[in-house]
Amino acid sequence: MRDVMTGAAGGPAVTPLHGVRNGVALSGRAGFDYLIVGAGFAGSVLAERLARGLGKRVLLIDRRPHIGGNAYDHYDDHGVLIHRYGPHIFHTNSTQVAEYLSRFTRWRPYEHKVLAHVDQQLVPIPINRRTVNTLYGLELDEAGVAAFLAGRAEPVADIRTSEDVVVGAVGRELYEKFFRGYTRKQWGLDPSQLDKAVTSRVPTRTNDDDRYFGDSFQNMPLHGYTRMFENMLDHPNIKIMLNTDYREVQREVRYDNLIFTGPVDEYFDYRYGKLPYRSLKFRHEMVDQERFQPVAVVNYPAEDVPYTRITEYKHLTGQQHPRTSLTYEFPSAEGDPYYPVPKPENAELYRKYQALADATPNVHFVGRLATYRYYNMDQVVAQALKLFDRILHAETGGRSLTEAAKAFSGLMQGTPLKKRVDAAE
Repeated sequence: MRDVMTGAAGGPAVTPLHGVRNGVALSGRAGFDYLIVGAGFAGSVLAERLARGLGKRVLLIDRRPHIGGNAYDHYDDHGVLIHRYGPHIFHTNSTQVAEYLSRFTRWRPYEHKVLAHVDQQLVPIPINRRTVNTLYGLELDEAGVAAFLAGRAEPVADIRTSEDVVVGAVGRELYEKFFRGYTRKQWGLDPSQLDKAVTSRVPTRTNDDDRYFGDSFQNMPLHGYTRMFENMLDHPNIKIMLNTDYREVQREVRYDNLIFTGPVDEYFDYRYGKLPYRSLKFRHEMVDQERFQPVAVVNYPAEDVPYTRITEYKHLTGQQHPRTSLTYEFPSAEGDPYYPVPKPENAELYRKYQALADATPNVHFVGRLATYRYYNMDQVVAQALKLFDRILHAETGGRSLTEAAKAFSGLMQGTPLKKRVDAAE
Protein backbone atom coordinates (compact mmCIF):
# COMPACT_ATOMS: atom_id res chain seq x y z
CA MET A 1 0.00 0.00 0.00
CA ARG A 2 1.55 3.27 -1.02
CA ASP A 3 1.38 6.82 0.32
CA VAL A 4 -0.44 6.23 3.58
CA MET A 5 -0.13 8.61 6.50
CA THR A 6 -1.93 8.61 9.78
CA GLY A 7 -3.49 11.21 11.99
CA ALA A 8 -3.12 11.14 15.76
CA ALA A 9 -1.97 7.53 15.89
CA GLY A 10 1.39 6.38 14.60
CA GLY A 11 2.31 4.67 11.34
CA PRO A 12 3.77 5.44 7.94
CA ALA A 13 3.60 8.91 6.46
CA VAL A 14 3.61 10.57 3.06
CA THR A 15 4.93 13.93 1.99
CA PRO A 16 3.11 16.49 4.14
CA LEU A 17 0.78 19.12 2.71
CA HIS A 18 0.83 22.58 4.26
CA GLY A 19 0.30 24.18 7.63
CA VAL A 20 0.85 22.17 10.84
CA ARG A 21 -0.86 18.96 11.90
CA ASN A 22 -0.08 17.00 15.08
CA GLY A 23 3.14 18.93 15.41
CA VAL A 24 4.26 18.13 11.85
CA ALA A 25 4.83 20.89 9.31
CA LEU A 26 2.57 20.44 6.30
CA SER A 27 4.25 22.03 3.33
CA GLY A 28 5.33 21.07 -0.14
CA ARG A 29 2.09 20.52 -2.13
CA ALA A 30 -0.19 22.94 -3.89
CA GLY A 31 -3.21 20.98 -2.73
CA PHE A 32 -5.65 18.47 -4.19
CA ASP A 33 -8.34 18.40 -6.80
CA TYR A 34 -10.51 16.24 -4.53
CA LEU A 35 -10.68 15.56 -0.82
CA ILE A 36 -12.61 12.33 -0.26
CA VAL A 37 -13.94 11.57 3.22
CA GLY A 38 -14.29 7.84 3.87
CA ALA A 39 -12.18 4.98 2.47
CA GLY A 40 -14.97 2.43 2.04
CA PHE A 41 -16.43 1.37 -1.29
CA ALA A 42 -17.85 4.77 -2.28
CA GLY A 43 -14.76 6.78 -1.43
CA SER A 44 -12.23 4.27 -2.74
CA VAL A 45 -13.99 3.74 -6.07
CA LEU A 46 -14.17 7.47 -6.65
CA ALA A 47 -10.55 7.97 -5.60
CA GLU A 48 -9.43 5.36 -8.12
CA ARG A 49 -11.64 6.65 -10.93
CA LEU A 50 -10.68 10.28 -10.44
CA ALA A 51 -6.97 9.51 -10.18
CA ARG A 52 -6.70 6.95 -12.94
CA GLY A 53 -9.55 8.04 -15.17
CA LEU A 54 -9.10 11.81 -15.02
CA GLY A 55 -5.60 12.30 -13.63
CA LYS A 56 -6.90 14.12 -10.54
CA ARG A 57 -4.89 14.54 -7.37
CA VAL A 58 -6.87 12.94 -4.55
CA LEU A 59 -6.54 12.94 -0.77
CA LEU A 60 -8.52 10.09 0.78
CA ILE A 61 -9.07 10.22 4.54
CA ASP A 62 -10.75 7.94 7.05
CA ARG A 63 -11.22 8.22 10.80
CA ARG A 64 -10.54 4.49 11.19
CA PRO A 65 -7.00 3.04 11.13
CA HIS A 66 -7.60 1.12 7.89
CA ILE A 67 -9.05 1.35 4.40
CA GLY A 68 -12.03 -0.70 3.18
CA GLY A 69 -14.74 0.66 5.48
CA ASN A 70 -17.00 -2.02 6.89
CA ALA A 71 -15.74 -4.51 4.29
CA TYR A 72 -12.28 -4.51 5.89
CA ASP A 73 -10.89 -7.99 6.49
CA HIS A 74 -7.66 -9.16 8.13
CA TYR A 75 -5.95 -12.21 9.59
CA ASP A 76 -6.69 -12.61 13.28
CA ASP A 77 -4.13 -13.64 15.90
CA HIS A 78 -4.57 -17.28 14.90
CA GLY A 79 -4.05 -16.74 11.18
CA VAL A 80 -7.69 -16.98 10.08
CA LEU A 81 -9.00 -14.37 7.66
CA ILE A 82 -12.02 -12.67 9.22
CA HIS A 83 -14.27 -9.70 8.50
CA ARG A 84 -13.93 -7.27 11.37
CA TYR A 85 -17.41 -5.81 10.91
CA GLY A 86 -19.40 -8.94 10.19
CA PRO A 87 -19.81 -10.97 6.99
CA HIS A 88 -19.70 -9.16 3.66
CA ILE A 89 -20.97 -11.31 0.81
CA PHE A 90 -20.47 -9.87 -2.65
CA HIS A 91 -23.26 -10.37 -5.17
CA THR A 92 -24.57 -8.31 -8.07
CA ASN A 93 -26.58 -8.38 -11.27
CA SER A 94 -24.58 -5.46 -12.66
CA THR A 95 -22.07 -6.43 -15.32
CA GLN A 96 -20.52 -2.96 -15.07
CA VAL A 97 -19.89 -3.32 -11.32
CA ALA A 98 -18.51 -6.86 -11.62
CA GLU A 99 -16.18 -5.92 -14.47
CA TYR A 100 -14.98 -2.81 -12.68
CA LEU A 101 -14.07 -4.62 -9.44
CA SER A 102 -12.47 -7.45 -11.42
CA ARG A 103 -9.72 -5.00 -12.34
CA PHE A 104 -8.47 -5.25 -8.77
CA THR A 105 -9.10 -8.83 -7.68
CA ARG A 106 -9.55 -12.36 -8.83
CA TRP A 107 -12.60 -14.12 -7.43
CA ARG A 108 -13.55 -17.23 -5.54
CA PRO A 109 -16.97 -18.63 -6.52
CA TYR A 110 -19.27 -18.60 -3.52
CA GLU A 111 -23.05 -18.86 -3.20
CA HIS A 112 -24.26 -17.76 0.20
CA LYS A 113 -26.47 -20.23 2.07
CA VAL A 114 -27.93 -19.39 5.45
CA LEU A 115 -29.57 -21.60 8.04
CA ALA A 116 -31.90 -20.45 10.80
CA HIS A 117 -32.09 -22.03 14.24
CA VAL A 118 -35.84 -22.59 14.59
CA ASP A 119 -37.68 -25.15 16.74
CA GLN A 120 -34.34 -26.65 17.89
CA GLN A 121 -33.19 -27.43 14.36
CA LEU A 122 -31.38 -25.75 11.47
CA VAL A 123 -33.50 -25.01 8.40
CA PRO A 124 -32.88 -22.93 5.27
CA ILE A 125 -33.65 -19.24 5.14
CA PRO A 126 -35.05 -17.82 2.85
CA ILE A 127 -37.99 -20.16 3.38
CA ASN A 128 -38.09 -22.84 0.69
CA ARG A 129 -39.54 -26.32 0.12
CA ARG A 130 -37.04 -27.98 2.45
CA THR A 131 -37.79 -25.44 5.19
CA VAL A 132 -41.51 -26.23 5.13
CA ASN A 133 -41.07 -30.00 4.85
CA THR A 134 -38.53 -30.12 7.69
CA LEU A 135 -40.51 -27.93 10.09
CA TYR A 136 -43.83 -29.68 9.54
CA GLY A 137 -42.71 -33.25 8.77
CA LEU A 138 -44.14 -33.11 5.25
CA GLU A 139 -43.07 -34.32 1.81
CA LEU A 140 -44.61 -31.66 -0.39
CA ASP A 141 -43.55 -30.93 -3.94
CA GLU A 142 -43.31 -27.36 -5.30
CA ALA A 143 -47.03 -27.13 -6.02
CA GLY A 144 -47.78 -28.51 -2.59
CA VAL A 145 -45.56 -25.95 -0.88
CA ALA A 146 -47.16 -23.14 -2.89
CA ALA A 147 -50.60 -24.32 -1.79
CA PHE A 148 -49.42 -24.74 1.81
CA LEU A 149 -48.11 -21.18 1.98
CA ALA A 150 -51.10 -19.74 0.17
CA GLY A 151 -53.36 -21.42 2.71
CA ARG A 152 -51.52 -19.76 5.59
CA ALA A 153 -50.98 -16.33 4.03
CA GLU A 154 -53.08 -13.46 5.32
CA PRO A 155 -53.80 -11.14 2.39
CA VAL A 156 -52.97 -7.49 3.11
CA ALA A 157 -54.70 -4.98 0.87
CA ASP A 158 -52.16 -2.19 1.40
CA ILE A 159 -48.66 -3.52 2.06
CA ARG A 160 -46.77 -0.80 3.89
CA THR A 161 -44.76 -2.45 6.66
CA SER A 162 -42.29 -5.30 6.99
CA GLU A 163 -44.92 -7.30 8.87
CA ASP A 164 -47.37 -6.85 6.00
CA VAL A 165 -44.85 -8.28 3.52
CA VAL A 166 -44.19 -11.50 5.44
CA VAL A 167 -47.65 -12.18 6.81
CA GLY A 168 -49.10 -11.60 3.38
CA ALA A 169 -46.69 -14.12 1.85
CA VAL A 170 -46.33 -16.96 4.39
CA GLY A 171 -48.75 -16.31 7.25
CA ARG A 172 -48.34 -15.37 10.87
CA GLU A 173 -46.83 -18.60 12.23
CA LEU A 174 -43.80 -18.56 9.93
CA TYR A 175 -43.56 -14.81 10.41
CA GLU A 176 -43.27 -15.37 14.16
CA LYS A 177 -40.74 -18.18 13.78
CA PHE A 178 -38.35 -16.49 11.33
CA PHE A 179 -38.87 -12.75 11.16
CA ARG A 180 -40.47 -11.04 14.13
CA GLY A 181 -37.85 -11.79 16.76
CA TYR A 182 -34.90 -11.34 14.41
CA THR A 183 -36.25 -8.00 13.17
CA ARG A 184 -36.99 -6.74 16.67
CA LYS A 185 -33.43 -7.54 17.71
CA GLN A 186 -31.84 -6.15 14.55
CA TRP A 187 -33.76 -2.88 14.39
CA GLY A 188 -35.00 -2.38 17.94
CA LEU A 189 -38.48 -2.04 16.47
CA ASP A 190 -41.36 -4.33 15.68
CA PRO A 191 -41.69 -5.19 11.95
CA SER A 192 -45.07 -3.45 12.01
CA GLN A 193 -43.13 -0.19 12.57
CA LEU A 194 -40.63 -0.66 9.72
CA ASP A 195 -40.88 0.08 6.04
CA LYS A 196 -41.75 -2.86 3.80
CA ALA A 197 -38.30 -2.67 2.17
CA VAL A 198 -36.63 -4.43 5.13
CA THR A 199 -38.26 -7.84 4.74
CA SER A 200 -38.85 -7.45 1.01
CA ARG A 201 -35.13 -8.14 0.63
CA VAL A 202 -35.70 -11.77 1.66
CA PRO A 203 -37.62 -13.88 -0.90
CA THR A 204 -39.88 -16.89 -0.31
CA ARG A 205 -39.39 -19.94 -2.55
CA THR A 206 -41.36 -23.10 -3.20
CA ASN A 207 -38.43 -25.04 -4.72
CA ASP A 208 -35.18 -26.27 -3.14
CA ASP A 209 -33.09 -23.22 -4.04
CA ASP A 210 -31.39 -22.46 -0.73
CA ARG A 211 -29.18 -19.60 -1.94
CA TYR A 212 -29.68 -16.42 0.03
CA PHE A 213 -29.18 -14.30 -3.10
CA GLY A 214 -30.29 -14.94 -6.64
CA ASP A 215 -27.85 -12.60 -8.39
CA SER A 216 -26.04 -13.66 -11.54
CA PHE A 217 -22.59 -12.77 -10.09
CA GLN A 218 -21.84 -14.32 -6.69
CA ASN A 219 -18.18 -14.40 -5.72
CA MET A 220 -15.78 -13.44 -2.96
CA PRO A 221 -12.49 -11.58 -3.55
CA LEU A 222 -9.92 -14.36 -3.78
CA HIS A 223 -7.44 -12.70 -1.42
CA GLY A 224 -9.94 -10.70 0.58
CA TYR A 225 -11.52 -7.27 0.43
CA THR A 226 -8.56 -5.40 1.90
CA ARG A 227 -6.25 -6.67 -0.83
CA MET A 228 -8.78 -5.56 -3.41
CA PHE A 229 -8.91 -2.07 -1.89
CA GLU A 230 -5.12 -1.91 -1.78
CA ASN A 231 -4.94 -2.69 -5.49
CA MET A 232 -7.68 -0.17 -6.21
CA LEU A 233 -5.89 2.65 -4.38
CA ASP A 234 -2.39 1.89 -5.65
CA HIS A 235 -1.91 5.02 -7.73
CA PRO A 236 0.63 7.86 -7.38
CA ASN A 237 -2.13 10.50 -7.50
CA ILE A 238 -3.85 9.06 -4.42
CA LYS A 239 -2.66 10.04 -0.95
CA ILE A 240 -4.25 8.43 2.12
CA MET A 241 -4.58 9.66 5.70
CA LEU A 242 -5.95 7.26 8.33
CA ASN A 243 -6.98 7.92 11.93
CA THR A 244 -8.10 11.27 10.56
CA ASP A 245 -11.40 13.05 11.08
CA TYR A 246 -12.62 15.43 8.39
CA ARG A 247 -13.07 18.25 10.88
CA GLU A 248 -9.39 17.98 11.83
CA VAL A 249 -8.08 18.68 8.35
CA GLN A 250 -10.76 20.61 6.46
CA ARG A 251 -9.04 23.95 7.07
CA GLU A 252 -5.50 22.61 6.74
CA VAL A 253 -5.77 20.97 3.33
CA ARG A 254 -6.32 22.86 0.11
CA TYR A 255 -8.77 21.15 -2.21
CA ASP A 256 -11.17 22.16 -4.96
CA ASN A 257 -13.94 19.60 -4.48
CA LEU A 258 -15.17 17.45 -1.63
CA ILE A 259 -16.70 13.97 -1.77
CA PHE A 260 -18.33 13.07 1.53
CA THR A 261 -19.33 9.48 2.35
CA GLY A 262 -19.96 9.86 6.07
CA PRO A 263 -23.30 10.56 7.80
CA VAL A 264 -24.98 13.49 6.06
CA ASP A 265 -26.46 14.80 9.32
CA GLU A 266 -22.99 14.90 10.86
CA TYR A 267 -21.68 16.99 7.96
CA PHE A 268 -24.34 19.60 8.67
CA ASP A 269 -23.70 19.50 12.44
CA TYR A 270 -27.07 17.83 13.10
CA ARG A 271 -28.94 21.00 12.16
CA TYR A 272 -32.29 19.22 12.13
CA GLY A 273 -31.40 16.58 14.69
CA LYS A 274 -29.74 13.19 14.35
CA LEU A 275 -30.82 10.69 11.75
CA PRO A 276 -31.50 7.34 13.48
CA TYR A 277 -29.12 4.46 12.77
CA ARG A 278 -28.70 0.95 14.11
CA SER A 279 -25.27 -0.26 15.09
CA LEU A 280 -23.64 -3.62 15.78
CA LYS A 281 -21.36 -5.06 18.42
CA PHE A 282 -19.16 -8.04 17.58
CA ARG A 283 -17.69 -10.83 19.65
CA HIS A 284 -14.90 -12.60 17.80
CA GLU A 285 -13.93 -16.06 19.02
CA MET A 286 -11.49 -18.78 18.03
CA VAL A 287 -12.70 -22.40 18.32
CA ASP A 288 -10.23 -25.25 18.56
CA GLN A 289 -11.87 -27.35 15.86
CA GLU A 290 -11.82 -27.34 12.07
CA ARG A 291 -15.53 -26.60 11.57
CA PHE A 292 -18.16 -25.16 13.90
CA GLN A 293 -21.34 -24.99 11.79
CA PRO A 294 -22.43 -26.36 8.38
CA VAL A 295 -22.64 -22.97 6.62
CA ALA A 296 -21.03 -19.56 6.92
CA VAL A 297 -23.98 -17.92 8.68
CA VAL A 298 -26.59 -19.29 11.07
CA ASN A 299 -29.40 -16.94 12.11
CA TYR A 300 -30.94 -17.03 15.58
CA PRO A 301 -34.42 -15.43 15.31
CA ALA A 302 -35.55 -16.16 18.87
CA GLU A 303 -35.74 -13.04 21.02
CA ASP A 304 -34.35 -14.84 24.06
CA VAL A 305 -31.02 -15.31 22.22
CA PRO A 306 -29.12 -12.00 22.48
CA TYR A 307 -27.27 -12.27 19.17
CA THR A 308 -28.80 -12.39 15.70
CA ARG A 309 -26.30 -14.62 13.94
CA ILE A 310 -23.00 -16.48 14.09
CA THR A 311 -20.56 -16.28 11.19
CA GLU A 312 -17.82 -18.82 10.47
CA TYR A 313 -15.51 -17.20 7.92
CA LYS A 314 -13.71 -20.21 6.48
CA HIS A 315 -16.88 -21.08 4.53
CA LEU A 316 -16.62 -17.67 2.84
CA THR A 317 -12.90 -17.64 2.15
CA GLY A 318 -12.18 -21.32 1.49
CA GLN A 319 -9.21 -21.08 3.84
CA GLN A 320 -7.78 -24.33 5.19
CA HIS A 321 -6.88 -24.13 8.88
CA PRO A 322 -7.06 -26.62 11.77
CA ARG A 323 -8.97 -24.07 13.88
CA THR A 324 -11.83 -21.77 13.04
CA SER A 325 -12.88 -18.20 13.88
CA LEU A 326 -16.42 -17.06 14.62
CA THR A 327 -18.22 -13.77 15.05
CA TYR A 328 -21.34 -13.28 17.16
CA GLU A 329 -23.41 -10.23 16.16
CA PHE A 330 -25.28 -8.14 18.70
CA PRO A 331 -27.45 -5.30 17.34
CA SER A 332 -27.14 -2.07 19.27
CA ALA A 333 -28.64 1.39 19.46
CA GLU A 334 -25.20 2.85 20.19
CA GLY A 335 -21.97 2.76 18.22
CA ASP A 336 -20.85 3.32 14.65
CA PRO A 337 -23.77 3.93 12.27
CA TYR A 338 -24.44 0.85 10.13
CA TYR A 339 -28.06 0.77 9.05
CA PRO A 340 -30.35 3.73 8.35
CA VAL A 341 -33.65 2.99 10.09
CA PRO A 342 -36.35 2.79 7.37
CA LYS A 343 -39.34 4.63 8.81
CA PRO A 344 -41.42 7.35 7.12
CA GLU A 345 -40.51 10.01 9.67
CA ASN A 346 -36.80 9.26 9.19
CA ALA A 347 -37.16 9.56 5.43
CA GLU A 348 -38.82 12.92 5.94
CA LEU A 349 -35.97 14.09 8.18
CA TYR A 350 -33.43 12.94 5.60
CA ARG A 351 -35.18 14.96 2.90
CA LYS A 352 -34.34 18.11 4.86
CA TYR A 353 -30.66 17.15 4.88
CA GLN A 354 -30.87 16.18 1.22
CA ALA A 355 -32.05 19.69 0.41
CA LEU A 356 -29.03 21.10 2.22
CA ALA A 357 -26.74 18.69 0.39
CA ASP A 358 -28.19 19.61 -2.99
CA ALA A 359 -27.63 23.29 -2.23
CA THR A 360 -23.99 22.85 -1.16
CA PRO A 361 -21.62 23.70 -4.02
CA ASN A 362 -18.57 21.58 -4.86
CA VAL A 363 -19.57 18.83 -2.44
CA HIS A 364 -20.84 15.41 -3.53
CA PHE A 365 -22.62 13.12 -1.05
CA VAL A 366 -22.39 9.42 -1.90
CA GLY A 367 -22.75 6.08 -0.11
CA ARG A 368 -25.06 4.51 2.44
CA LEU A 369 -24.50 7.03 5.21
CA ALA A 370 -24.35 10.14 3.05
CA THR A 371 -27.59 9.31 1.24
CA TYR A 372 -29.31 7.51 4.13
CA ARG A 373 -30.01 4.37 2.09
CA TYR A 374 -29.79 0.69 3.01
CA TYR A 375 -27.53 -0.14 0.06
CA ASN A 376 -25.69 -3.37 -0.71
CA MET A 377 -22.02 -3.13 -1.63
CA ASP A 378 -22.65 -3.39 -5.36
CA GLN A 379 -25.24 -0.63 -5.17
CA VAL A 380 -22.69 1.66 -3.52
CA VAL A 381 -20.15 0.86 -6.24
CA ALA A 382 -22.77 1.58 -8.91
CA GLN A 383 -23.66 4.87 -7.23
CA ALA A 384 -19.99 5.89 -7.12
CA LEU A 385 -19.45 4.97 -10.77
CA LYS A 386 -22.53 6.96 -11.73
CA LEU A 387 -21.21 10.01 -9.90
CA PHE A 388 -17.87 9.64 -11.65
CA ASP A 389 -19.69 9.41 -14.96
CA ARG A 390 -21.37 12.74 -14.22
CA ILE A 391 -18.04 14.33 -13.29
CA LEU A 392 -16.46 12.88 -16.42
CA HIS A 393 -19.26 14.22 -18.59
CA ALA A 394 -18.94 17.68 -17.03
CA GLU A 395 -15.17 17.77 -17.57
CA THR A 396 -15.10 16.20 -21.05
CA GLY A 397 -18.21 17.79 -22.49
CA GLY A 398 -16.26 19.41 -25.29
CA ARG A 399 -14.32 16.26 -26.22
CA SER A 400 -15.25 13.44 -28.51
CA LEU A 401 -17.08 10.39 -27.23
CA THR A 402 -14.01 8.31 -28.05
CA GLU A 403 -11.77 10.50 -25.92
CA ALA A 404 -14.26 10.48 -23.04
CA ALA A 405 -14.61 6.70 -23.18
CA LYS A 406 -10.83 6.33 -23.17
CA ALA A 407 -10.58 8.53 -20.10
CA PHE A 408 -13.31 6.54 -18.37
CA SER A 409 -11.60 3.20 -18.93
CA GLY A 410 -8.29 4.47 -17.52
CA LEU A 411 -6.63 1.08 -17.82
CA MET A 412 -3.37 1.86 -16.01
CA GLN A 413 -1.34 2.93 -18.99
CA GLY A 414 -2.59 0.01 -21.09
CA THR A 415 -1.37 -2.79 -18.82
CA PRO A 416 -3.62 -5.89 -19.29
CA LEU A 417 -5.99 -6.60 -16.42
CA LYS A 418 -4.68 -10.08 -15.57
CA LYS A 419 -1.08 -8.86 -15.40
CA ARG A 420 -2.08 -5.91 -13.21
CA VAL A 421 -3.94 -8.02 -10.69
CA ASP A 422 -1.44 -10.88 -10.66
CA ALA A 423 1.46 -8.50 -10.18
CA ALA A 424 -0.27 -6.77 -7.29
CA GLU A 425 -1.24 -10.03 -5.61
